[in-house]
Amino acid sequence: MRIVFFGTPALAVPSLEAVVARHQVTALVCQPDRPQGRSKRPAPPPTKTWALEHGLPVTQPAKLNDGTFEAWLKAEAPEVCVVVAYGRILKQPILDVPAHGFINVHASLLPRHRGASPIQTAIRCGDEVTGVTIMRLDAGMDTGDRLLQESTAIAPDDTTASLSDRLAVRGADLLLRGLDLIAAGEATFRPQDDSQATVTRLYEKADGQIRWGASAREIHNLVRAAIPWPVAHCRFQGEVCRIHRTEVVDEPVEVPPGTVATVERDRVLVAAGAGQVAILMLQAPGKRAMTTRDFLNGHAINPGDRFEDL
Repeated sequence: MRIVFFGTPALAVPSLEAVVARHQVTALVCQPDRPQGRSKRPAPPPTKTWALEHGLPVTQPAKLNDGTFEAWLKAEAPEVCVVVAYGRILKQPILDVPAHGFINVHASLLPRHRGASPIQTAIRCGDEVTGVTIMRLDAGMDTGDRLLQESTAIAPDDTTASLSDRLAVRGADLLLRGLDLIAAGEATFRPQDDSQATVTRLYEKADGQIRWGASAREIHNLVRAAIPWPVAHCRFQGEVCRIHRTEVVDEPVEVPPGTVATVERDRVLVAAGAGQVAILMLQAPGKRAMTTRDFLNGHAINPGDRFEDL
């Protein structure tokens, strides 16, 4: 089929690669280059980098709804458009352009975790299962009819980074199956049950702040959800400390939350509102992330020391 692909982050690259290999993709639509790093120089999105390396035309519209982009899309004459984490809302006149509509890959089992951060939210909520949904876009926020779904377990040590990588591959495979059904005229779309819907929001840097009065399980899930960004953080010895990997220790201790209860060779146990958080990897300001064992070789941490909320 003739397809225009919409997608911006690395999560979309496996789907872009898979669709290009099987269909006639005429162009990639992605968000504009954004400033990155200390230099703040504009950097291309991962999908754009892949597309340019493979000779695929790229367009990065600053505006979508002034008629110009709609005219461009009509000229491309797509039979269907594919959307994977494009990151912008598409209004109905654009959705109406392709005969088979816009097919979206969403990284959750819709209607659970609609919106901008389904992977982070699933981990932070402590979900044990998530998955991928292939759906047809409508004017709502991930409210369109579902074509296919596939579930996968969330491992106890999964982070947003590791789960994103796995769902990106599963999503690409499921997308190809969905496009095959559409091409064969065999696609059956099912409405979502709105009464079961939950909605996520875009993650912000403040979402990585650790509140030590929360339970050890909640803090552990926050740490996992905040990898690779914004990385869970708190204050230790007057400086911001980033926590990269933890474990839950269920045994309670009679010290205030945030207090170091035990220092072992490979981990530091910190009291939480319920249970303890075993810190396995952390990062001091201006330093690289390191295991707790390596960190303790150059930094003193003693029982009674305090990890504090920002």
